[in-house]
Amino acid sequence: MPTIPSINLSEKFLCLRLKSESICKPLLIEDYSVQPSEFASPPKWHLAHSTWFWEEFVLTKYDPNYTVFNTQFSYLFNSYYNTIGTRVQRAGRGLMTRPSVGDIYDYRKYVTTAMTLFFKTELSKEIIDVIEIGMNHEEQHQELLIYDIKYILGMQPTFPIYGNHLVLEAETEDSNFLKIEEGVYEIGHSASSFCFDNELGRHKVYICDFEIANRLVTNREYLEFINSGGYSDFNFWHDEGWKWVNDNEVNAPLYWLQEEQEWKHYTFDGLKVLDSDLPVMHLSYYEAFAYAAWKGMRLPTEFEWEIASNQFNWGKLWEWTNSAYLPYPQFSKASGALGEYNGKFMVNQIVLRGASIATADNHSRNTYRNFFHPDMRWQFCGLRLAK
Repeated sequence: MPTIPSINLSEKFLCLRLKSESICKPLLIEDYSVQPSEFASPPKWHLAHSTWFWEEFVLTKYDPNYTVFNTQFSYLFNSYYNTIGTRVQRAGRGLMTRPSVGDIYDYRKYVTTAMTLFFKTELSKEIIDVIEIGMNHEEQHQELLIYDIKYILGMQPTFPIYGNHLVLEAETEDSNFLKIEEGVYEIGHSASSFCFDNELGRHKVYICDFEIANRLVTNREYLEFINSGGYSDFNFWHDEGWKWVNDNEVNAPLYWLQEEQEWKHYTFDGLKVLDSDLPVMHLSYYEAFAYAAWKGMRLPTEFEWEIASNQFNWGKLWEWTNSAYLPYPQFSKASGALGEYNGKFMVNQIVLRGASIATADNHSRNTYRNFFHPDMRWQFCGLRLAK
């Protein structure tokens, strides 16, 4: 089996590991273990899980000299890999006060050191491929870390300042629609660069002619929907979305707060007066769909979005599409635990396209298929209209 030098890979790995820890640097020790909701994992858990990944999928499998840091950690910090064995259920991640934050940082140092030594050996293509998945995996958790930290702090009554290094730019273009002609188009990843398995299976689709907005919907525009009674008119909502609105008493996007007739929103710089020119964010699919219906329009399908994406700027926020998350033709699940990475989630989820200001640079490709349940809105997401 051919081997590949790994000097540059080692440098990338060390930068990756430092970035995960730098995201947590502004936190107080008390912030690390909080889990305000089942969908938001504690920062401590992210730091540990992304470390366990390297231990489980690289070091214990390929380094005969490696000794596991703590035999209990596989149970504590496995996420959803049934192949690996039992694990703490997601809702219980915030109940773990032990191991301590200090123990987790010791764990990270131990595994990072072991990986650094491992990089000094000649690595086969098989190992390189697993390492590449591992790097993309930790980058995904870095973005999730940012979501979860904002949710943890945004649920605090004092709206603490984290420090905003992620700048969301205003939508300055006049709104107009781009016309896309009907035809047969190719969808999916085709380059030799890395992609996830759910992007593969490049195939042809037929698309009717359509129009798509050149920019995202703004806070100002979404406020019109709120002020017109959009959250109290069932006509704009899916039945399931209408139930979600009423059961949860939702009347605005996540992190919006009305004080003395003035709308504010929580940001990493604390509670701020709503900036009308920013793209609206932290919407569920239900809300995005309802807004589009109120406008007499719709959300684009993921295929329409990909076809048109070279004609507009994207990457500020993940964009809800009107597509269910399903496998492409000839999708095949890898054997073993890594085969659980994407395929088993292809039910009851909606595809989001693009990227966000929290997304790693090399994840920003127009074939990337993000996916969440339609009620999720703590991720950095917005919407673009189609008709």
